[in-house]
Amino acid sequence: MNWPGEDRWLALLHTAGATRAASGWYERLTRAYGEPQRHYHNHQHIAECLAEFDRARHLTHEPTAVELALWFHDAVYDPKAGDNEEQSAALAKQCLTECGITRLLTDTVPRLVMATKNHEVGNDADAAVMVDVDLSTLGRDERRFWEFEEQVRREYAWVPAAVFGPKRAGILQGFLAREQIFATDWFRTRYEQQARRNLQASIGRLRQPSP
Repeated sequence: MNWPGEDRWLALLHTAGATRAASGWYERLTRAYGEPQRHYHNHQHIAECLAEFDRARHLTHEPTAVELALWFHDAVYDPKAGDNEEQSAALAKQCLTECGITRLLTDTVPRLVMATKNHEVGNDADAAVMVDVDLSTLGRDERRFWEFEEQVRREYAWVPAAVFGPKRAGILQGFLAREQIFATDWFRTRYEQQARRNLQASIGRLRQPSP
């Protein structure tokens, strides 16, 4: 899936009410998502997220805020760091401030970015869509899901298999243990059952003894 063109980005800023043309942000995001340490959190992931968002836009109260948050939610990504979401949220705020966008969006967009850190949404309908979009890869067809798992492993290639396997299995088990993986009915209908099958298969593989 192709990285979205600059026309989409500029149209989004216009809809957001940008009063200043802060140059270079599209190029900055393009470079960020193309960094060499990224194998999953890259152009493909953002393109897929935006495609999911386009199908689910009707579920949101503030679609402009959600779309902006999706562009930025992995803008900073270091697999060895624990504050990627915080750094990405700060970058979003910087961009929107430079573009002269209203305080409402400059506060809302970083909050939505932060919702992807622990995937907790409370009663926030837009955060629910944001997180469901981010997690939708879990419920994709087997080909894409296993590609995703391979991409994640490549991002953590520096972690020994004996450490990565149990750690990754524990993370996936955390999603599987939820009463509902997806926060919205719309995403549950599309992805819940396949996500559970995918997670069970991956956990089983991760917990197999190494040859």
